[in-house]
Amino acid sequence: MGAIATTQHESGKAITSSAVAGQYLTFGLGGEIYALGILNIKEIIDYDRLTEVPMMPAFVCGVINLRGRVVPIIDLHARFGKGKTGILKRTAIVIVETVNQEDESAQDIGIIVDAVNEVVEINREDIEPPPNFGIGIRPDFISGMAKRNGGFVILLSVDKVLSVAEMAALSKAEVEQPQRIGFVE
Repeated sequence: MGAIATTQHESGKAITSSAVAGQYLTFGLGGEIYALGILNIKEIIDYDRLTEVPMMPAFVCGVINLRGRVVPIIDLHARFGKGKTGILKRTAIVIVETVNQEDESAQDIGIIVDAVNEVVEINREDIEPPPNFGIGIRPDFISGMAKRNGGFVILLSVDKVLSVAEMAALSKAEVEQPQRIGFVE
């Protein structure tokens, strides 16, 4: 991958995108086009039955057995707070390698996407910094916006979107919340 993109804001301050030029896998999700750096992608598989794991955050759909390894599967649409992904004919699971920031260990995580599109080369001059608002997902999840075919492709930050530490903390918080069943105030 290449250099980091920087643009000049109207105020004169430089705004930097953490996205770098290189090859990206593009995929559709909820009517938008997203991309992940190809170096993070291990493989793409057809959507198949998942084993649900109790007491997980809503965006963790379950796990799959991938050649003897347990791989957690994340509903990216739900992770963005936009509801569950509908399973269609072209729905796929993209297996992404992430690094646990706490112990530097590698972790494979699957993400459910509506459809995998293509691998594209994105040049530095086509990358803009992410907007601070209005995109509908957390700004820290976006490493940049790539200009492509008259529109934008949202370049995702794997380390933020699939942060093992953050997902573990969310899972722990969900387990620790007291269940209020059958009480009327």
